[in-house]
Amino acid sequence: MTKEVQQYVIERSKELIAAATACQEVKDAARKWIDSVGTEKEAEETGKYIEELEADIVTVDGLISFAESEMGAKVFGGEEQAKGVAAHGREIKAAGAKYCDCPAGAAVEAILAKKDEMLA
Repeated sequence: MTKEVQQYVIERSKELIAAATACQEVKDAARKWIDSVGTEKEAEETGKYIEELEADIVTVDGLISFAESEMGAKVFGGEEQAKGVAAHGREIKAAGAKYCDCPAGAAVEAILAKKDEMLA
């Protein structure tokens, strides 16, 4: 991985850690990966980090489905807010988005766009 890619992924990883919409597992994986940069564990942790990112990224269809569920209504603060999230999901899907565009989703998508370079 080049220094430029490494710095880019570190910055996006910091954004991910700060994102209220990120789950604790992906935040922990981001911290562990950042801590491994420049050590003998970096390659191993890079693979684990990518696995966690791929497991946690939410597709637009997943966002819409969740927002339309009972749990979505609870998480998003009520039925009306959840309907708004679902409508937003349909809008971004129509515009070509594949993943949720919340802060965590955007950071994960940006990092995964560098996956091949991270593994090189």
